Amino acid sequence: MSTLNPGPTSASLLLEVFTEELPPKSLRRLGQAFSDGITDSLKVAGLLSEQSIVTGFASPRRLAVHITEVLNQAPDYPVREKLLPISIAYDAQGQATAPLLKKLASLGYADIDLSTLEKSGEGKNEALYLNVVAKGAALEPTVQQALEQTLSKLPVAKMMHYQVTRANGDLVDVQFARPVHGIVALHGNSPLQISALGIDSGNKTDGHRFLSPGAINIESADQYETSLETKGKIVPSFTKRRQQIEAALLKTAGDDLVLMPDGLLDEVTALVEWPAIYECHFDAEFLDVPQECLILTMQTNQKYFALTDKQGKLRNRFLIVSNIQTDQPAAIISGNERVVRPRLSDARFFFHQDQKRSLASRVNDLARVVYHNQLGNQLDRTKRVQAIALGIAKLLGWKETLATRAAEIAKTDLLTDMVGEFPELQGIMGRYYATLDKENDEVAAACSEHYMPRFAGDALPSTQTGTILAIADKLETLVGIWGVGLAPTGDKDPYALRRHALGICRLLLEKNLSLSLPTLIELARQQFAQKEVQEKAQVTEINEFILDRLRAYLRDQAIGGKPFTNPEIEAVLSQAPEHINDIIARLSALRAFNALTQAGQLAAANKRISNILKKTTTAIPDTCSEKLLQVPAEIALHQAFEALKPSLDLAYAKHQFVELLKALVALSDPIDQFFADVMVMDPDPKLRDNRLALLQELHQKMNLVADLGKLA
Repeated sequence: MSTLNPGPTSASLLLEVFTEELPPKSLRRLGQAFSDGITDSLKVAGLLSEQSIVTGFASPRRLAVHITEVLNQAPDYPVREKLLPISIAYDAQGQATAPLLKKLASLGYADIDLSTLEKSGEGKNEALYLNVVAKGAALEPTVQQALEQTLSKLPVAKMMHYQVTRANGDLVDVQFARPVHGIVALHGNSPLQISALGIDSGNKTDGHRFLSPGAINIESADQYETSLETKGKIVPSFTKRRQQIEAALLKTAGDDLVLMPDGLLDEVTALVEWPAIYECHFDAEFLDVPQECLILTMQTNQKYFALTDKQGKLRNRFLIVSNIQTDQPAAIISGNERVVRPRLSDARFFFHQDQKRSLASRVNDLARVVYHNQLGNQLDRTKRVQAIALGIAKLLGWKETLATRAAEIAKTDLLTDMVGEFPELQGIMGRYYATLDKENDEVAAACSEHYMPRFAGDALPSTQTGTILAIADKLETLVGIWGVGLAPTGDKDPYALRRHALGICRLLLEKNLSLSLPTLIELARQQFAQKEVQEKAQVTEINEFILDRLRAYLRDQAIGGKPFTNPEIEAVLSQAPEHINDIIARLSALRAFNALTQAGQLAAANKRISNILKKTTTAIPDTCSEKLLQVPAEIALHQAFEALKPSLDLAYAKHQFVELLKALVALSDPIDQFFADVMVMDPDPKLRDNRLALLQELHQKMNLVADLGKLA
């Protein structure tokens, strides 16, 4: 029976590692990993309660965690562990063997009274068991071990190697993300004696480099956050600091909109300890440059927040997040305004230089840009995409000249100075330059839109030409990369083929394009002269890969807030539909069908028919002969089916899937009666084949929308 060690006490635990400035792009992840690592170790050791609250901290120069209700000594707990079979544990004289003594020593019970060991079982199954009450873990050594393990497992991309001078003068070689200068470890108001990375723990930490008066004594674990904020001018919580920055940016922006991408907010939060927001300006003449260039310059190079009006037009004012709060920020503001000017000047220079050559004049230069060593250069790729786009335009009856022109110039902005400086602007600058070159509006739009959708949930092209080119571009990549043996394996997908496949699905489905997937894949495949691509880029495999991504997409879709189920999705996709633009309509119809009283009855019958047809090894006639029908039940089913067929075909032709499935209700009773009265596998081959032919025709019509048997 478990008993508590004498005098266990519960208090809050604080553990802080104080460092030099940590990598800003990793700080949020580092803080979470540090907090999770310490918490998990203490939980495993039994030192936390169910009510323990964990608060993680991460600022530019510290990782810390505060946990409430932490015991200084875990409760004792019973241990019952099988040691060895009796025949091995004792020798012929009944003395303990070396294997038994070694086993006990490895478990920490070398001095245990052997008479207390438990024998259990009979005959050959009799074994010796350790049955003791083990002492619960003590807090201090557990925290020591937890800190060492957590620090060693933090997601640090690159370690720094440095030396630390211990109190006795010895030099210790250590490695960590950044040099560590202090460790704080408190249980309540009691310091813990632990060490890591050559540093002994204490109760002192440092505040803000400029705003804090000096070292800060942390009197108790619960005063940590308050002490840092009031004395040290530090907001230690990453989440709280980020929220403060976001709220202050919105307030300072006033009536304007502030552009706050998550990545930038996280990075700025990781750079400041006591955030202060200041408003700056740049010369209005720079607004002649495409605003995407200016915004990216400010965000990427300077970590500034751009402002737009309510219509999304860039303003010549921007906001900065400073680490110094002052009533006289003029020097900070003017310094940042001076810094941003040459950056914006560079962007304006690139923009003007690029306009000296049209996009069309750069097409042949794509031959100098390697695409893939087995697939040629970007000019080769452009010609393939152009041919695919032309083929799709013909299938859709769209303007072929627009599709081929867009495909011809879409990648030429890769050769411009602006995109060379900011690769994130590819496509965006293509649209600007195509417009300045007086290209057709759809062609200019396609230069940007052919990258869409770039990620899950991204917008789709707004133009037909952009849509065609987006499909062509993704098909070329998917078929080509697959063809050189680089299909995704496991988590590895360096060419983002899964994203391309999902993009194709969304374009066909959400744009309601009635295009055959196998036809599109074959169209792309025909554009590759490489023998390897012809051999490896099999239409069936690539088609199944795309449908697999469609499965993932459909799991996130819903009707009336209720997501589609796996059986519903499989009922539709198991038939490997060539056209996927009506998939949602089919699933919606299936959902309506499932609500019918007869749905289960029809699904079970359909599955039974499927099983019968699968087991049939002989050829089945294409049609059922009315003359060979004998049993009243099969005659009734045939008559009901023949009467219903025209309406089923008409509903299918009009994509009236709900009406089609509901019409099948008329067959539920005749089908059940058929199976009750008719022997399908009759000894007479003619009767058997005729009945199989009836079931085969029935099965085909029942599964026009989906394989209903998957719902059984």
